[in-house]
Amino acid sequence: MNNNWTFGRKLAVGFAVSSTFLLAIGLVAYWSIYTLIDTADSVKHTHKVLEQADDLLGLVKDAETGARGFVLTGEPAYLEPYDEALRNTPSVVNEMRTLASDSPGQQRRIAQAEALVAAKYAFLKRIVDARRAGQEREAVQIVMTGEGRNTMRELRQVTAEITREVQELLARRSLEADATAANAKLTIVWGTVFCLLFVIAAGYTITRSLTDRLGMAVSHVQSSSAELQAAATQQATGSKEQASAMSEISTTISELGVTSRQIAESAQRVAQIAEQTAGAARNGSGTVEKGQESISGIRRQTDLVVSHMLDLGRKSQEIGAVLDIVSELAEQTNILAINATIEASGAGEAGRRFAVVAEEIRKLADRVAASTKGIRTQIEDVRGAVNTTVMATESSAKTVDQGARQFAEVAEAFRQIAALVATTTEAVREIELSTKQQATAAEQVRIAVTDVAQATQETEASSAQTLQTASQLAGLSTDLRRLVHPQTV
Repeated sequence: MNNNWTFGRKLAVGFAVSSTFLLAIGLVAYWSIYTLIDTADSVKHTHKVLEQADDLLGLVKDAETGARGFVLTGEPAYLEPYDEALRNTPSVVNEMRTLASDSPGQQRRIAQAEALVAAKYAFLKRIVDARRAGQEREAVQIVMTGEGRNTMRELRQVTAEITREVQELLARRSLEADATAANAKLTIVWGTVFCLLFVIAAGYTITRSLTDRLGMAVSHVQSSSAELQAAATQQATGSKEQASAMSEISTTISELGVTSRQIAESAQRVAQIAEQTAGAARNGSGTVEKGQESISGIRRQTDLVVSHMLDLGRKSQEIGAVLDIVSELAEQTNILAINATIEASGAGEAGRRFAVVAEEIRKLADRVAASTKGIRTQIEDVRGAVNTTVMATESSAKTVDQGARQFAEVAEAFRQIAALVATTTEAVREIELSTKQQATAAEQVRIAVTDVAQATQETEASSAQTLQTASQLAGLSTDLRRLVHPQTV
């Protein structure tokens, strides 16, 4: 190879030539395999022709055997091979004609075989028909004429010619397949050996050329990597010190920002609590007002209850007067009943019934008197309960009035609390706003310092990466020198 060529060009030429040889070997192998497959298909086709010829001859033999058995025995079961042969023979002949479509000589022999088969089947049909008609002797005489035997001998000759030609063709194709396989083996073996020799020679040449050039490049790389390593070390040290300082500043400002945010959050929570307190105070004032309204309603209901209780007392007195009248009527009725009883006993037998009625009236008057006494007792109890209720209701009314005055004082206190909470809320909001502004300013400073710190860290990382790259480059140059000139390391 030309020494002025680059390593890539030499490598490309070597791979191109090797690929050309491999492609040529592959094409030869592909053509050989394709030829072998085609030859195998031809051999398979030839064997199929042989099978069809044997099948045709076998069908004719089966038909002849079945027909003779029927002639001798008269049993229709012997005709099954005969009938099956008649059905299958056309498909076998057509298959043979299709398989031998590329051979005019075979087509001619197949036509002769088809004609002989037809003549044979016609002969067998005559003896079968004669036997079916009950003409057993005539059928035997037809068999004894030898016509069927002659036809069968000619058919065997024709099928033998077909088989002989097919076997000759099979022998030729087998020889062709063997020759093709041998040529393919020789081509692949010698082509592979030549390709390996070329690859070895090209590899040796390229390796020697690459070793010389890499030796010079490694020397330059070692000197450059030493200088780069020293500069990267100095830059990494300065970047690390700057990154440490910026990290401390960033941490301080971050803590200041966190403190500002905590103050702002606390002020915000205080403002929220103040607003909630103001709302609670307003709700409490409303609740107190509703309580005052409820107490006023209770006062009105109490007055109404007292009025109803007084009415109930008057009604009780009226009922007592009515009971006095009922009691007086019961006493008078009792006296009248006693008088009636006395008069009835003086009347003798005629006043006995009247005496019974008078006795019942007297008993009823006694029960009414007893009931009147019970009702009077209950009315007295009701009067006492009404009086007690009226006194308790008046006491409750006084208590309600006192509660109303206390609710008014509580409502006034809630209004004062709401005013004070509103003032506190405004002050807390001002503190929150100031703290948020301070936190925003601290956050801006922190972001700026963080950006600077990040840039410093990136510079430090870049310096470290440069130092690492320089170290790797120095190690790589040493490894390359060891690979190129191991005795000098």
